[in-house]
Amino acid sequence: MSSIIENIFTALFVASVLRVSTPLLFPSLGALMSDRVGAINVGLEGMMLSSAFTGVMLTGHGVNLWVGVFAGLAVAILLALVIAVFHIELRADLILAGLAVNILASGATTALLFEFVGDKGSSATLGSKVVPNLRLHLDWVPGVGEFLDTAIGDQNLLTWLAVAAIPITWFVLQRTSLGTHIRAVGENPDAATAAGINTRRVRYLALSSSGLLAGLGGIHLGMGYLSLFQRDFTAGRGFIALAAPALGGGRPGRTALAALLFGGSDALATQLGSLDITPQYIQVIPYVTTLVALLIYSVRAERRIQRSIVGEADQAAVEVKVP
Repeated sequence: MSSIIENIFTALFVASVLRVSTPLLFPSLGALMSDRVGAINVGLEGMMLSSAFTGVMLTGHGVNLWVGVFAGLAVAILLALVIAVFHIELRADLILAGLAVNILASGATTALLFEFVGDKGSSATLGSKVVPNLRLHLDWVPGVGEFLDTAIGDQNLLTWLAVAAIPITWFVLQRTSLGTHIRAVGENPDAATAAGINTRRVRYLALSSSGLLAGLGGIHLGMGYLSLFQRDFTAGRGFIALAAPALGGGRPGRTALAALLFGGSDALATQLGSLDITPQYIQVIPYVTTLVALLIYSVRAERRIQRSIVGEADQAAVEVKVP
């Protein structure tokens, strides 16, 4: 048993966790941005699909790498704005608007994939460009140099951008006027309006930021983690990302840790694939991890509510006894 654990939890496994977690980390932070403004962005899945498809198709047809990347991000932001318009201006149900974007993205990318490549499953024959890796030579570090060099020494640029996005998101939410407005609108929109905050503009900005981060996750998935587009290859990552802010208590650092937990379970499933274990059991590990984590969060939240109720009741009893 110990030899199996030693073969799984290695520097290569850490590198795999970071690589697999990147397309989860971006949309998780995006979900946090929209959640804090009081708008659940269910369309993360469709935004990831659309950005990945756009980047892969454009670069596969000779467009400059970074033009393809920015075009993919623009499509994701546009979809986020579509949701915002339907929700804010037309008073449509936010959840239904997000699901509509997901269905549209799934169907449209499949149809356009067949139109451009002649294949409804994959763009493997296209030869699209990929975002390069950032090579760090860390083998000089005493004691842990070899481990660090293998684990983080050759990660994609977008992986490092995802790591940088954690403190950036924290700074925006906690140290800027925009972050203050986002939190105010999410906690009490009526009070925010009375204080002179343009709640419509804040919601638009938060949802656009959510779309941008989801788009970065999609770009990494199609042009970093892989170098092609496959039909519905987001495989529920957008929906899993919706759970990360809840598990993280609405904080960027903890949300990132939740995303790493989900990514780690996915990487573990890949590692276990080399062992003599029924494949169906391995494939459900990421989803079971998500369900267990949400169950634990729900139980803890229920206990906090019960303690709060008991505390308020005790306080009321004390106030009644005081003459």
